[in-house]
Amino acid sequence: MKITDHIKNAKGETLFSFEIIPPLKGHRIQELYDNIDPLMEFRPPFIDVTTSREEYVYIERDGLLDKKLTRMRPGTVGICASIKHKYNVDTVPHLLCGGFSKEETEYVLVDCHYLGIDNVMALRGDAMKDEKYFRPTKGGHDYAVGLVKQLNDLNCGNYLHDAVETEHCADFCIGVAGYPEKHLEAPSLQSDLKRLKEKVDAGAHYVVTQMFFDNQKYFKFVDAAKDMGIHVPIIPGIKPIAVKRHLQLLPQVFRIDIPQDLIDAVDDCENNKAVRQVGVEWCIEQSKELKSAGVPVLHYYSMGKSDNIKAIAEKVF
Repeated sequence: MKITDHIKNAKGETLFSFEIIPPLKGHRIQELYDNIDPLMEFRPPFIDVTTSREEYVYIERDGLLDKKLTRMRPGTVGICASIKHKYNVDTVPHLLCGGFSKEETEYVLVDCHYLGIDNVMALRGDAMKDEKYFRPTKGGHDYAVGLVKQLNDLNCGNYLHDAVETEHCADFCIGVAGYPEKHLEAPSLQSDLKRLKEKVDAGAHYVVTQMFFDNQKYFKFVDAAKDMGIHVPIIPGIKPIAVKRHLQLLPQVFRIDIPQDLIDAVDDCENNKAVRQVGVEWCIEQSKELKSAGVPVLHYYSMGKSDNIKAIAEKVF
């Protein structure tokens, strides 16, 4: 079922969902199941599965370092299919511009269509780890709006190099990212909202936001998006702080602000166990306020761990 249909069928009730990261290659999927199992009691209608782009590794041979491209977390579509089958829940694979040609993207989408995966998240993706700025992959899309257009074309039966006559065209529900504090590369929030409007006009059906810790920023973002003419569901993405290092890491990587009250509470913690509890308590209050405001879904970035998300969901759902 499409994400938009799940929201419509909920009739105003806030739904619970979460995002997971595929395990590193060499690990078993059971590790993923072990972290999903505790969260299924909250009846998530869908689970997002991230995609990692390629990265360079250096292999020593005969005293020299040989630079090779690899993917450390493969198998997003396979994991989606496995989770869908095991838990009877919809899954949302993330599609990236970075690291994929348009042809490779089409192959992934054809597989999704075969497997009955109805939803996809269209993202530009990040720069490679050793590059300061994002560089488009040869033969790939520069921005997520191009990926959305390709998805919309496929929904109409138009493939890259031909049109396919069939009664069973793909009908993907397309999600895109929104940034309450603007994308780190955007010159202003207003210009970032214009880019979001382009993605919606190209065929995106819903938006999931980047994490934020101040709900007022989400509310203002939703109001500004409506003023821009964006009327699709905007789902808040939430992540509980778990370690002290997040105070430096999250603002540096995502260019987001952390409220001073949360900073002070984390600074007062003697260890990361205490930090994790602070993060849970902050996220509970954040979630309750968002739920009271009638958000369609509370979407949690689990980072592959479920204990803190479970503690939050027990108090909110």
